[in-house]
Amino acid sequence: MVSNEPSETLGVASDALTVQNCVPLSATSVLASGDDGAGSVATNTFDDKLDTRWSGPGKGAWIDYDLGSVKSISGAAIAWHQGNTRASNFTLSVSSDGMSYTQVYSGKSSGTTTAAETYAFTARSARRLRITVNGNTVNDWASIAEARVCGASSTGSGSGVVWRGDFETGDRSQWSKTQMVSADRLQVIASPTRQGSYAIKATVRQGDNPINSSGNRNELVRMTNEKEGDEFFYRWNTMFASNFPSAKTWQLFTQWHHSGDSGSPPVEFYVNGETIYLRVQGSTVVWSTPLVRGQWQDFIFHVKWSANSSVGFVELYHNGQLVLPKRNVATLYSGQTNYLKVGLYRNSSIAQEGVVYHDGWIQGRSLQDVQ
Repeated sequence: MVSNEPSETLGVASDALTVQNCVPLSATSVLASGDDGAGSVATNTFDDKLDTRWSGPGKGAWIDYDLGSVKSISGAAIAWHQGNTRASNFTLSVSSDGMSYTQVYSGKSSGTTTAAETYAFTARSARRLRITVNGNTVNDWASIAEARVCGASSTGSGSGVVWRGDFETGDRSQWSKTQMVSADRLQVIASPTRQGSYAIKATVRQGDNPINSSGNRNELVRMTNEKEGDEFFYRWNTMFASNFPSAKTWQLFTQWHHSGDSGSPPVEFYVNGETIYLRVQGSTVVWSTPLVRGQWQDFIFHVKWSANSSVGFVELYHNGQLVLPKRNVATLYSGQTNYLKVGLYRNSSIAQEGVVYHDGWIQGRSLQDVQ
């Protein structure tokens, strides 16, 4: 096949690929759905040369990397051919047998750089990673200069891990304190769990008001004390019970509360009706998704804490996909710090019992730390 893909080089050095936020795993072999018939073959994508490439014709063209054995995979670093002049639409899928694949990421390259961009997802055990390209903003070709499969951090639990609140102690001792009317409202349980041996079940009934404040609540508190200039990643898992109330009012399940006593928190995850929201500064919704009951929801939340909206930002991965790219926004109130509250806090008008499960809390300084 004669390629209609432009052949000019990028004027970049042919040296080892530099990747960010990625621990590269060695691939033993690579396959592709096809190529241009003019030398732009699959093996070019791990020759450490940004001036060679693989080019596959048509939307749906794919390239597939075999690691030789099952390993923990947490992302892919991809340097796109002419990545500074066009954006490519693509998905990432993983497989343990080369036959059955699970999609773990869907997104679009930035269109601003020829350097490798890292696309992260919740770590999965798999042997193969497949990149499927559905055209770009110029044509329908798939064209990749270099690609690497990303694995877990070589430091294991991560040297940048700040705190764990995953309940693997079998109690609530990892947390600073509780705000609950009785111990059964924040109960450490062995089932259901998202990971490990324990999770916590948060229950709220109408009238639960352990701190004599507005609303009803039972919450765990961790004095994380985020201050101006701090930057952290947080990972956790939440599941809403199958009978979780459908109420057209607020029901918070995760919040970073300000050190002041009154007013809406600067960052809050909550349910209203049949929708989950992420809201900042008490009024700005930056992300939403339909409420799903009876299934674990996986969150990775990246925050730069600042009262300056041009410095602070939020970034969110939900169920292994980047759903909110970095967005600049104020994440602190001026002159204040934040702390974490997890459980269930809701409008006192809700009569039905509410149950939410939480698991896997970890705070770190990098994406690899929390994966």
